[in-house]
Amino acid sequence: MSIKLIGSTTSPFVRRLRLWLQGVDYEFVALNIFEGEGREALKTYNPVQKVPALIDGEQEIYDSRVIFRYLSQKFEKPSLSWDEENSLTVIDAANDSFVSLLLLSRSGVPTDQDGIFFTLQQERIKRTLTLLDEQVGAGKFKQWDYPAICLFCMIDWVMLRELCDFSVYPDLLRFRHQCLKRDGVENTDPRKG
Repeated sequence: MSIKLIGSTTSPFVRRLRLWLQGVDYEFVALNIFEGEGREALKTYNPVQKVPALIDGEQEIYDSRVIFRYLSQKFEKPSLSWDEENSLTVIDAANDSFVSLLLLSRSGVPTDQDGIFFTLQQERIKRTLTLLDEQVGAGKFKQWDYPAICLFCMIDWVMLRELCDFSVYPDLLRFRHQCLKRDGVENTDPRKG
């Protein structure tokens, strides 16, 4: 087995790859990236100190989207369409905003401030979740492919961290509920730690 995926069990960016790799022989190296040994190990795997990272023989890849592209080429899977790429950009934007707000909150910074950074994050979250809710309602993300996996991982992670009230996004809630039955979802659930 030459493929090694480095990450944490709670990262939505790592989980998306773990779900997409269902049925593929690879090694998952789980790290606690915020403390001691895990933090030090992460420095050896990824110079930007983020997860996920992928090692495939001599090749190292440092970003979930780039890892997906690399593995898609390696396994001769079709490329994403431009529409799918745009969907990933929207999902990633929301996910990045939620991660930023969580890290600030854990650092003791109140995230309900009226500053440009906080306003931009909240506006981005509201706009992207509204769009994604509409798209799911219109039938997008029906196929369990990489964009749908990414959407599920983002929603489930946000709910785990209690960062958003999804009751105002009923189609996203319904989508998440349907995805809970998919292969690998239970095995990668960060709540089972």
